Amino acid sequence: MCRAHRLSRKTESITERGNPVKITGFEVTALNIPEDDPLANMPEEAGRMRPVVILRLRTDNGLEGIGVTFYGGKMTGSLKVAIEELSALTVGEDPLRIEHIVGKLRAGTGDSCGPGGTFTLALSAIDVALWDIKGKFLEQPLWKLLGGHRDRVPTYASGALRRGLTDDQTQQAAQTLLDKGFREMKTQMALPGNPSPEDELRRIRVIRDVIGPDIKLMCDINQRWRPEQAIDIGSRAEDVGLFWLEDVTTADDYAGLARVTAALNTPIAGGEYLWGIAPFRQMVEARSVDIVMVDIVRAGGVTQWMKIAGMAEAFNLPIVSHVMPEILVHVVAACPNGLTVEYMPWMLCLYEETPAVENGEMVLPDKPGLGLKFDEAAILSYKA
Repeated sequence: MCRAHRLSRKTESITERGNPVKITGFEVTALNIPEDDPLANMPEEAGRMRPVVILRLRTDNGLEGIGVTFYGGKMTGSLKVAIEELSALTVGEDPLRIEHIVGKLRAGTGDSCGPGGTFTLALSAIDVALWDIKGKFLEQPLWKLLGGHRDRVPTYASGALRRGLTDDQTQQAAQTLLDKGFREMKTQMALPGNPSPEDELRRIRVIRDVIGPDIKLMCDINQRWRPEQAIDIGSRAEDVGLFWLEDVTTADDYAGLARVTAALNTPIAGGEYLWGIAPFRQMVEARSVDIVMVDIVRAGGVTQWMKIAGMAEAFNLPIVSHVMPEILVHVVAACPNGLTVEYMPWMLCLYEETPAVENGEMVLPDKPGLGLKFDEAAILSYKA
């Protein structure tokens, strides 16, 4: 069959599904999933659970888009209700008109419930599900639909080298990650208690002793230092060769972050704690970070993530993801300034299959949309 005929047949198959397609229903489920460490089997607290909410958005031609959100904590029940109420506003809409639907959802709250908080957490799940539907409707994987810059993306192991572990446990975990083929990995400083700068530095040095000089090692502070601490300890750590220091101080202290970024040779990453897109403009204009990190749930979904990526590119800055690699591999791969994907496997247990990791890279799926399908047995067992 000639190429032109194949393209014609594909166009016909899309048209035959009916256009415009309409959203007809949805299903929202709250879950409790294990907060374990599948990468190195070194959890800080055995048996700890994480509440999440999943969404299935359905159309009149049999397509189903899926989304996941969390950060609700004790308010996860309220988050579930918010997703249900907002999803009800999408019924009857064309799921391919994503910006139109996002605007309708904002208007439905009186434009007064964002960008921070439950509204944006709920919006993210809906937005991701809409993009999943769009990819399935157009028979394209999301990463191609968004730009398709590359079909493999570097990834770093995250969540195994946590601050609550002993030095021996951390070294064991680091060796396990090496054995699994990871070429990039992240640890943490701002250790428990009242550590001295030397105590802090010990942690990253014992890891470097195991992994050698060629493995990229990132370090997360989770906003726990003051700017002067970050400059002091960060300058002492220059010899370790960190790939980046992350969230060294309060996320919206743009001037403080800029002081740290200007003072250190080590690149500074930040942004995962910001909500919506406007704070990223303030952050990059202030030259607060060298690497922009975006949490898709706090940003408001794929739509907003891609806008932030474009903003970062305009400032000649790379962009990286935060958690949920099974979804975020698509957006990082789509962008020319996508740097690496955080391989935080918190949610992987929800799916039948997730993108493979080969030689320290995530391989993009060829299936349409997100290329993900919920594992129904897992969903049933984790149901809250």
